[in-house]
Amino acid sequence: MKKIKYPGLKSTSDGSAIVVWVETHITQGACAYPITPSTTMGSGYQAIVSNGGTNIWGEELAFIELESEHSAATTCEGFALAGGRVTNFTSGQGLILMKEVLYTISGKRLPIVFHIGARALTSQSLNVHAGHDDVMGVSDCGWGMMFSQNVQEAGDLALIARKTAELTSTPFFNIMDGFLTTHTIENVLLPEPELMDEYISKPQDKLVNFMDPYHPVMTGVVQNQDSYMKGKIAQRNYTDKIESILENSMNEFYELTGREYKLVTAYKLDDAEWAIIGLGSMMETTKATIDYLRKENGLKVGLLNITSFRPFPGNKIVKMLKHLKGITILERMDNPLAESNPLTMEIKSSFTDYYSHNDTNNIQIPKIYSGSAGLGSRDIRPSDIISVYNNMINNDKKYFAIGIKHELGLDSEERIDVRPEGAFSMRGHSVGGYGSVTTNKIMATIVADLFDLYVQAYPKYGSEKKGLPTTYYLTISPDPIKTHNELEFVEFVPLNDINAFNLSNPLNGLQKGGLLFVQTNKIDPKEIWSDFPNWAQNKIQKDEINVLALDMVKVAKEVSSKPDLRQRMQGIVLLGVFLQSTPYYKKSSLTEDDLMLGVEKSIRKYFGKRGEQVVQDNLNAVRRGFTEVIKVPLEIINSHQGENK
Repeated sequence: MKKIKYPGLKSTSDGSAIVVWVETHITQGACAYPITPSTTMGSGYQAIVSNGGTNIWGEELAFIELESEHSAATTCEGFALAGGRVTNFTSGQGLILMKEVLYTISGKRLPIVFHIGARALTSQSLNVHAGHDDVMGVSDCGWGMMFSQNVQEAGDLALIARKTAELTSTPFFNIMDGFLTTHTIENVLLPEPELMDEYISKPQDKLVNFMDPYHPVMTGVVQNQDSYMKGKIAQRNYTDKIESILENSMNEFYELTGREYKLVTAYKLDDAEWAIIGLGSMMETTKATIDYLRKENGLKVGLLNITSFRPFPGNKIVKMLKHLKGITILERMDNPLAESNPLTMEIKSSFTDYYSHNDTNNIQIPKIYSGSAGLGSRDIRPSDIISVYNNMINNDKKYFAIGIKHELGLDSEERIDVRPEGAFSMRGHSVGGYGSVTTNKIMATIVADLFDLYVQAYPKYGSEKKGLPTTYYLTISPDPIKTHNELEFVEFVPLNDINAFNLSNPLNGLQKGGLLFVQTNKIDPKEIWSDFPNWAQNKIQKDEINVLALDMVKVAKEVSSKPDLRQRMQGIVLLGVFLQSTPYYKKSSLTEDDLMLGVEKSIRKYFGKRGEQVVQDNLNAVRRGFTEVIKVPLEIINSHQGENK
């Protein structure tokens, strides 16, 4: 087997952090304005700048925060015109506000890369979560557009986009789903600095300074009837070459890293009869569902993931889909006044251009269906994907929506577990501001680092965030985790408040023999047990659920040296409970001291910049959660004779 020159640095990261890792190594500056969910990319870059960070060639980085996204884009334009390598991070309305400038950046052939946390546009209401209507709203601006399915792809495509941009004098968008990828922690292989040096090389070796008075050029001039059209059509001299150069960039990246990318990627399409086509993180859940349908139902189903939306590889797509009986294009947006939604329209056009007639001169293409899914981060579950395949097989709705009750909706009653074998999942119920989401990230980091397992951790909360209910998810597995949806099957449920039983059913999906943790100020197991409503006691008893408890509020108050951190430190106490109660520490050969050294490493990663005292306070919180957690004895649980209510 050929030795891989740059296999990557094993770590955990979310989509925002891996982009910051790449861009702070290879760029000279960033010009941005904060907007959810891309703000963490900008703040991450700015933190490196504030700490005196340099790129891999020793140049000091610059971070310029303007008064709007429009101004940020304009400043990037000036930075690039002066021969600098620059980046930007934006989303939603911010991206749309830039649109005027995006045309001029591409028209001037400036090789900038912008990173987009794709977000639903404010329409009938505001939503800060995932949608593709923002990026589709700028798909006509002359920029390359690549979509990542997961965190690893977000980092790798940042490099591939940069290389291709500079080889083709064309700006690129590196797009990931807002929150679903920007804020999801997964195992990654960070690109090595040496790889980035070899693959990208320093800016001075590639970029042109249009502001050099010793080599003057005119740019951004006025052109009238005699010249404008000639200049516009002449752009094709650049754009016609992008597809092949992008493929070459992907191939070179594969040779260096062993991580392969293509403009479009098929999954189990060779013998398939029905396929789903789409962009972004929803394709991960679709893969896991395909595996289930093939194994359990014998259905010949597959998918085609579109990485490159611009340039659009229509010919390749048609060649890969033409043998199918039917295809469904799933899109994270809806534009009802158009002939079809954007990706659907592109694929229909591609079949017209490249495969309109067969050998007998009859028009023959697969049946084409189209659906809207995941708007505003609406959950896309395996059962929804099954309903999409069933809709094709039954030749039902040509256009539909999934995940909602509506006359256009598809029924999806069947709940299925498509997690890898041996997976362990947690669904936490907390309150914004309690530190639970950060704790979830630290849990994922520790499990990946200490126990060498695959992890996926992500939050679910509204734009209101602080003070309101928050749900967070963590899956741990010996194998890669494909699915990305709100977990319906879990083995551990921590509750920051026993009142969660009055708001919902937190036991929903908790598997037999699972773990339930509750925050309580009581220490007598009988009193802890008596606080549960009768219906919950019955469920716990029937499913042999293990009940754990601790006063995290009291522990956080006692260990925190800073009053403003007490509330957030409650979540860190839960980390100790998790390590004590879940199977991973007990199955490992680690001593308790080794375990706490690993915990300290992760805590320093997240809180080191706040000072040594904060690190030690957090460590003490973890230790106390680890040693003081209370388990309600089975004899108390089994003595319950409550009535269903």
